[in-house]
Amino acid sequence: MDSAIFNWNFERIKTNGVELNTLVEGEGPLVILLHGFPQCSFLWRHQIQPIIDSGYRVAVPDQRGYGTSDSPVDVSEYTVRKLAGDVAGIARALGYSEFIVIGQDWGAPVAWHTALLHEDICRAVMGMSVPYTRMDDWNGWIENASTENGFWYMRYFQQAGIPERELEKNLKEGLHRFYSTLCAESSGAWIDQVNHPKEASILDILAPANRKLSWLSEGELNYYVNFFKEEGLRGPINWYRAIPLNGADTMELSNKKIAQPAAFISGVKDDVLKYGGFNNEWVDAMDAWFVDLRFTTMIEDAGHWLQCEKPIEVNNEILNFLKMVS
Repeated sequence: MDSAIFNWNFERIKTNGVELNTLVEGEGPLVILLHGFPQCSFLWRHQIQPIIDSGYRVAVPDQRGYGTSDSPVDVSEYTVRKLAGDVAGIARALGYSEFIVIGQDWGAPVAWHTALLHEDICRAVMGMSVPYTRMDDWNGWIENASTENGFWYMRYFQQAGIPERELEKNLKEGLHRFYSTLCAESSGAWIDQVNHPKEASILDILAPANRKLSWLSEGELNYYVNFFKEEGLRGPINWYRAIPLNGADTMELSNKKIAQPAAFISGVKDDVLKYGGFNNEWVDAMDAWFVDLRFTTMIEDAGHWLQCEKPIEVNNEILNFLKMVS
């Protein structure tokens, strides 16, 4: 798909104190799709039309800090509570009293927390790539026994200004290497970062940029480059800098389960799943945190960018879930 084909209607939606550039198309019950890092609404290019064709209205924001959406300076503006509030506010701004949310990568924690914090309006939730679990001290994502002796990107991203400068030196190469390192074709390369020295740069741990990816065309890569070129990566990386704030900011959720109908899908070759162990321990532990987890599906030969790497399989899972909860 060439980037020129991504020709949808975008609206500026006021929500929760910010304005978000949001793709809004279709008619019917509302489905909100949430991207992660370093992505944008373009991540969902293979899913939007099939969901619309199944009778839904789709809203896909470039989330807070991304592109032309508002990008507050203060790191405290990027807590998961604020981000979940953005999502609920989109639904209300579009005139909906209920919606379904689906999120991938960072979009998954935002989707999970939207379900937890906005039960009155969020009626179903699907997460992709990042399982739900609760840690009262979110610093455990930044400093833990498995990462203390080597490089760890979440720790690296806590530095002011340095990560974005490194990645923006050659934005096209940096993005290409990021996408390459986390796909199925490079399985194992991302989690291997912990074997690099603590003082390494993000560029030291990413795969080379000389690989042509079967699921990412030159036009698609250029779309991302043009998207991030204007506003840069400060806003997106601020999501990581806000991690230490999230535990204390959501203490009422310490023992709370997600009550809505829920589902989880991920790629079998996604290195992110190894954050909780190398034998699907993180995925297996999800059951304890849900009242109504309808299914967990692992998609073969897919890595972290599964909706681009395996769009047909992902679309089948999404449409199956929407049918279940409609």
